[in-house]
Amino acid sequence: MPKRVTYQLRIVLMHTTPPIWRRVLVAPSMHLDTLHHLIQAVMGWEDRHLHMFRKGKERYGMPDPWRQQFRMSGTPRELDERKYRIHHLLEREGDSLIYIYDFGDSWDHKVTLQKVLPYKRGSRLPACISGRRRCPPEDCGGVWGYEEMLESLADPNAEDHEHVKEWIGEDFDPEGFSAKEVDRELAEGDW
Repeated sequence: MPKRVTYQLRIVLMHTTPPIWRRVLVAPSMHLDTLHHLIQAVMGWEDRHLHMFRKGKERYGMPDPWRQQFRMSGTPRELDERKYRIHHLLEREGDSLIYIYDFGDSWDHKVTLQKVLPYKRGSRLPACISGRRRCPPEDCGGVWGYEEMLESLADPNAEDHEHVKEWIGEDFDPEGFSAKEVDRELAEGDW
């Protein structure tokens, strides 16, 4: 890896049609626990659930001594995400990993190293440079629950239309996303 580079990552919420995605610029030296917080910020999640990263057979997360003690034999142990940096898992353009958020709803994200760019002196990292569609709300039942919710929201004659509208909010726009707004929020963060 060259001395000073920037990684361009594409984060896609898997199984969504049309896709929900973000493109971000990060330092390759960012730790995975910080990448978790970055994904939460750019996707619009609220960090209310467990998460993990998966690369091949390896699992990375916040180790829980109790879970590790009672894990079933043959199941992979979870490596401490605070000890691994992005460049440990993503080395070449096209490399990817999976980020899983909320093991109940199972929001699976594919994180792909799209480009290795020269570092621009004075640039701010991380940065959100593009994306499409708003992230689903927490606890809506995963991708399939979200799709059902959008169908009910779009059909005033649907049995649960009023309930969904009340729960999700009348102003909810599934297409609404502003990379500039998200990037402004990132600029205010302590990365």
